[in-house]
Amino acid sequence: MHRRTRDKNSIYLDSWSLFKIMADFVKGYDELDDVGAAVTVFGSARLHEDTPYYQKARQIGKQLADSGYSVITGGSYGIMEAANRGAKESSHAESIGLNIDLPHEQEGNEYLDRELKFDYFFVRKVMLVRYSLAYIIMPGGFGTLDEFFEVLTLIQTKKSTPGAVILVGSDYWSKLFEFMQTTMIEYGTLNQQDLELISIVDDTDEVIRIVDASLHNQLESIKEMGLEDSNYGNMLKETLNSQGCC
Repeated sequence: MHRRTRDKNSIYLDSWSLFKIMADFVKGYDELDDVGAAVTVFGSARLHEDTPYYQKARQIGKQLADSGYSVITGGSYGIMEAANRGAKESSHAESIGLNIDLPHEQEGNEYLDRELKFDYFFVRKVMLVRYSLAYIIMPGGFGTLDEFFEVLTLIQTKKSTPGAVILVGSDYWSKLFEFMQTTMIEYGTLNQQDLELISIVDDTDEVIRIVDASLHNQLESIKEMGLEDSNYGNMLKETLNSQGCC
């Protein structure tokens, strides 16, 4: 049996890619380590200012920041811009965008207090999940669905802390959720407990109530891990105290 030989240039390029991946991760962990209580908002870049969901995302972004939560998005336009814009309008927390370097020079939206650019989509996705205690899923396309199911998979398999997963817009999401409730349950690929990870919400105040509950759950989780007095634990407690909670 003959083994295929690889030329030195190919090996060099693979090795260089590994270093670039490591650098992407190091940058993300280093730059986001001080974020504290944060919520990631996912959604389409195609929904613009004249759409109801843009305005709802903007309202949610402001309410989140007013409650002390930094708002993290993919840093682009549409729903992401709207959530960052709402957060920027509040002076209580940061508006953060995690963008991606593309050949056509995709720029971040203009409502960011902090912007990071990554070379690799998968590293960016890790960072969008890693520093959040809740995930708000606004209407979106393939990318948003990918992020939604990735978050659910990580929580389901206990590779991530059980942050709230909130679908905003029953008119947009109800048929997908119905498919999960019927076909996927009937075939045994999901169970009812899996569906309990998801909330479908229309009211923005209800979104904030669910996020607040997720903050309490996050604190309980890190307390069980003995990390209550870590930097992250202390930042979560500061947010809780700023809301007038005990």
